[in-house]
Amino acid sequence: MIPIEEIRDALVNEYRRRLIRYKMVDECMRKKYGMDFKKFESNNIVKQRKFSWDVESDAMEWEHVIEGVRYIELKLNELEKL
Repeated sequence: MIPIEEIRDALVNEYRRRLIRYKMVDECMRKKYGMDFKKFESNNIVKQRKFSWDVESDAMEWEHVIEGVRYIELKLNELEKL
């Protein structure tokens, strides 16, 4: 049987790996659009760019990344309490 601590450590490492990937994507999007996601949304960049597939696709991916960061940080905090 695998010790619970070993499973917890593997889960923490996987979450950290995902967090790094998400933060890299967020940084690339910030550079590409010259703003953070909140400003991107409030300025309605998708509409400004005439709903192009590239911009809409970036918006969906970026939103997924932002939610992913929030979720993973929450889960890491929960695991630290165990």
